[in-house]
Amino acid sequence: MRILNFLTSSIPLGHALFTRLTPSSPSLSLLRRFTSTMAAEDNLRQALSAKLSEVESSGNQVRALKQSGAAKPELDAAIEALNALKLEKATIEKDLQATISGGDGGGSVNKEALRQAVVNTLERRLFYIPSFKIYGGVAGLYDYGPPGCAVKSNVLGFWRQHFVLEENMLEVDCPCVTPEVVLKASGHVDKFTDLMVKDEVSGTCYRADHLLKDYCKDKLEKDLRITSEMAMELKEVLSKLDVLSAEELGQCIKKYGITAPDTKNPLSDPYPFNLMFQTSIGPSGVSTGYMRPETAQGIFVNFRDLYYYNGNKLPFAAAQIGQAFRNEISPRQGLLRVREFTLAEIEHFVDPEDKSHPKFSDVAHLEFLMFPRDEQKPGQSARVISLREAVSSKDSKVVDNETLGYFIGRVYLFLTSLGIDENRLRFRQHLANEMAHYAQDCWDAEIETSYGWIECVGIADRSAYDLKAHSEKSRVDLEAQEKYSEPREVEKLVISPVKKAIGLAFKGDQKKVLEALEAMKEEEALKMKTDLASKGEVEFYVCTLGKTVTVNSSMVTISKEKKKEHQRVFTPSVIEPSFGIGRIIYCLYEHSYYMRPSKDGNEQFNVFRFPPLVAPIKCTVFPLVQKQEYEEVSKVISKSLTASGISHKIDITGTSIGKRYARTDELGVPFAITVDSTSSVTIRERDSKDQIRVDVSEAASVVKDIAEGVRTWADVWSTFPHHSSGSADE
Repeated sequence: MRILNFLTSSIPLGHALFTRLTPSSPSLSLLRRFTSTMAAEDNLRQALSAKLSEVESSGNQVRALKQSGAAKPELDAAIEALNALKLEKATIEKDLQATISGGDGGGSVNKEALRQAVVNTLERRLFYIPSFKIYGGVAGLYDYGPPGCAVKSNVLGFWRQHFVLEENMLEVDCPCVTPEVVLKASGHVDKFTDLMVKDEVSGTCYRADHLLKDYCKDKLEKDLRITSEMAMELKEVLSKLDVLSAEELGQCIKKYGITAPDTKNPLSDPYPFNLMFQTSIGPSGVSTGYMRPETAQGIFVNFRDLYYYNGNKLPFAAAQIGQAFRNEISPRQGLLRVREFTLAEIEHFVDPEDKSHPKFSDVAHLEFLMFPRDEQKPGQSARVISLREAVSSKDSKVVDNETLGYFIGRVYLFLTSLGIDENRLRFRQHLANEMAHYAQDCWDAEIETSYGWIECVGIADRSAYDLKAHSEKSRVDLEAQEKYSEPREVEKLVISPVKKAIGLAFKGDQKKVLEALEAMKEEEALKMKTDLASKGEVEFYVCTLGKTVTVNSSMVTISKEKKKEHQRVFTPSVIEPSFGIGRIIYCLYEHSYYMRPSKDGNEQFNVFRFPPLVAPIKCTVFPLVQKQEYEEVSKVISKSLTASGISHKIDITGTSIGKRYARTDELGVPFAITVDSTSSVTIRERDSKDQIRVDVSEAASVVKDIAEGVRTWADVWSTFPHHSSGSADE
């Protein structure tokens, strides 16, 4: 395996390290301390290795003394020295484990416990469950229950408001079934693959990079006795995991002796597996199609009509929300890696010569964690950077252009408004070997969870690749025009293939040679002109033939001519923010979850601190006790809430009010209206458990104002009388 030259921060970092950093912030010292963590780990592994050698040597000495019948005082002294060395070894092991775990000595256990608590609560309260559960389920497929559907609907509703409405985007809805020719042009048919290995005995399939990742992380986190050199090697492998070739992955799997997890059988060499679900369109089976792996292609193929709809003006953005499908090799991690999922994608079309954005100043002041590619090195982590500095600074510019920077800022505001912890959200720039050859710049919004850093939004400047690919395949121009106020004289390159000469020379390949000549870029064409003038013939590679042909001066003329132009015709670039809605929602669940003790301290209650914006139910209505007059008041309030468009739930069970509060806190309901009289009611806020008293006639409007962001809880707390009740703390 070739040497892996650099590290990225693939190892999950404690979220305490990612708090807002100011000169006076205690987190600054934490960050400084983190920069030496890898060095500390390396030193501890070296110390442990040396101490193990000392223990072994001391143990050999004790055994030798026993065999030789040494005097008791001498033997006792040797045993005492051995025990002291073992204590020192145990101390080093404890320190090393604490360093690996981020300082708490049990980070992996705590993350696992958090994840299990969250997932158990989500499934028990029917946020989501495995699909087809009564038949044993299918890996990578999940059903959203009532509260999960409500959260998803609220997230998508806010996405539409935040992006489609505020940015005047054109929303489309395209079919999930896509003809093969479309995905052939986009490259998905040939290149949308993951590397797979098979259990050579049972035939069970595994994703090769996942097996290698699990092995490396397991060794780093649990095997304290590996050398510091081995630890560094495993970290290098993790950092380069996404760009390893099939051959390199296979070499690693063999080198480390990785076998099938379930059977320990040997594994096949890695080979590519296309992730698209294939189908046929129509009963004949002649027309091949695929379930779309992304929604973007539907926007690209409709560019011409959308451009016309927009008055033939740039820039403009098109958006689409819809299902996408990927036949994952071995889905895991719950909602984070599934076979059917919801994407929300934006394609912002812009003039490649002008990627400024008129609203960039609206987000330029934002400061948040960014991880530029040049800083993704050992011991370094994300740091707080202002968007203005990232986009505009001459010395520290890291974002390619204003439009890309604008969408990074808008994505940050979207995620934090949903309830994602800003201290566990970072924007990581793609390394050079992660980006496609045509991409200008790419950033991922990554959110830290118990699984580590999870990519949830990709924001990429894809240049003009997509439109050019579909234009070439369909032979339909997908271009824009810039009309000049006055005609301009320009020098144009003219490539004129001689069809007769090319036909005689290449016969059946004539068409492909002609197309390749006409598609030459200016630099290549001018070089050909020079070579033809000096040599009379040149070697010319025709990609559609997959070979080099000889072109002579009788087959093509290349010249520059001056022409007057009234407009500039060009293929727009596209800036693409792509949102994995299921991933965002799962991260929101983890970031919103906490436990709090009951009043007597004997129980722990689950709570989701969803903002009202995304809460599945905005409020509950509880008659304090089962009285007819209280139930009538509850119905009146319910009718007012319904008329105001506020989701709510009435609970008239005889259960204690404290237990009813706990049940709705577990669903993340932010407010509870308790009816304890016929003239006024209390409104309880979920996280503080504070209560105010309002007139029955005002209850619905107060909740509506807070739920829709017109007022805050602090506003109403300062406006209405406070209510104290022991039941709120139960």
